[in-house]
Amino acid sequence: MTDFRSVAAATGQPQGPSFAVHGPADVANACAAAAEAFDTYRATDAEVRAAFLERIAEEILAIGDDLIEAAMQESGLPRPRLEGERGRTVGQLRLFADVVRKGAWQQLRIDPALPDRQPLPRPDIRLRMIPLGPVAVFGASNFPLAFSTAGGDTASALAAGCPVVVKGHPAHPQTGALVAAAIERAVAACGLPSGVFGHLVGPSNELGAALVQDPRIAAVGFTGSRAGGLALAKLAQARDVPIPVYAEMSSINPVLLLPEALKARGEALGTAFVASLTMGAGQFCTNPGLVLAIEGEGLDAFVAAATSSVAAAAAQTMLTSGICQAYASGVLALEGNAAVETLAKGAPGEGTQGGAALFRTTASAFLADKAMGHEVFGAASLVVVCKDEAELLALLKGLEGQLTATLHMDVADEPLAARLLPVLEIKAGRILANGWPTGVEVCHAMVHGGPFPATSDSRTTSVGSLAIDRFLRPVSYQNLSANLLPPELRDDAHGAPRLVDGVLKI
Repeated sequence: MTDFRSVAAATGQPQGPSFAVHGPADVANACAAAAEAFDTYRATDAEVRAAFLERIAEEILAIGDDLIEAAMQESGLPRPRLEGERGRTVGQLRLFADVVRKGAWQQLRIDPALPDRQPLPRPDIRLRMIPLGPVAVFGASNFPLAFSTAGGDTASALAAGCPVVVKGHPAHPQTGALVAAAIERAVAACGLPSGVFGHLVGPSNELGAALVQDPRIAAVGFTGSRAGGLALAKLAQARDVPIPVYAEMSSINPVLLLPEALKARGEALGTAFVASLTMGAGQFCTNPGLVLAIEGEGLDAFVAAATSSVAAAAAQTMLTSGICQAYASGVLALEGNAAVETLAKGAPGEGTQGGAALFRTTASAFLADKAMGHEVFGAASLVVVCKDEAELLALLKGLEGQLTATLHMDVADEPLAARLLPVLEIKAGRILANGWPTGVEVCHAMVHGGPFPATSDSRTTSVGSLAIDRFLRPVSYQNLSANLLPPELRDDAHGAPRLVDGVLKI
């Protein structure tokens, strides 16, 4: 195959212009250009790098409605959602521009020499964070803007001083091409080497494999399936020089309905839950795919309201035919499980549309069947009924790692919540109270990560300013003269915060 076209999500038919499929030579050229640009780009000062990120944001906005129209066609997502996602994309870039300017990301530390210390003197030791090198970023299917070509992985890697080579998602090549051109315009306008950003397109897995295996790539950012993330991690570890893969992969995001909250507002919770479940056809990595509660009248009210809402839910266009088929298979597997009760199914979809589905089982059945805990990517959820607190705790301890865990509770539930929190902290990257996990705020305190299989490295996040840490590493400088030290580590440096002999100086 020498070229391919994007597919309209709503019809499954090819549409738009053709795109040349990149091959091994293109991968090698992009990686070589990134490696050549690395030393120049990582040496840029904070203002140049921040202005570059802001210029990318401006260039994306300048595309105008053409970007939204292309994304609508390729993803099937509605205009308001995509306009909001464009705002988030631009906001991420501006957030990292601010992070770069303030300088805390460098984690500057200075331990001055103590020549008179006994029994041994202390040498002068100074530390800063430096960028890893060229980063490969894989675009995500469910966020064609905010997690793709100029998404959070790209923004954080560029902020860290790493050139980026993006493997565009084949489901939205036109959207990706528009954004890639915007980044390339920003590179030129800021006078940076062209290799600071590269963009590769093509429908094959071989393209991504070649990118990860290129020896000039120093790290990988990925959002997608567990199988895809594990495959990339395996390739990265098999290299002569293994590299980290920061993969966000699989999560069913348990929602815990505590007894007093259920008694007070079980019906309202059922309705609100389905609104979260069906948002965007359920194609969020934080979709509430699991509901846990102790049996009782409050839970009965929740189930009745949720069942009614799911039955009334309209089918929605899914991102791709492959995602739609995988969702249908997941729903069929739950329907065919003798230990699972089908509570409701929404309107059946046609073509690439998926209908909502709600199921129920017992905690003992769930604990006996690991397959029930597998992610079904779409608007399907499983209600698990527990006999008591002990069974609820046992179920939580048996769960895989998650991006989120949600507690719906009243004040009277707080003692129970306090007993559950130590387990939830081990299982999830973000714990919510009286909300819904769909929707991830881009801010300094956000964690969008979690224990495996939610991510490949639970110490990191792919959303928020802490995401920059994935693409940095520490270097210590011992007894170097001031002339040889990086400028930010010299005694007369100012601007960025630093830890001097254990005392924070701002």
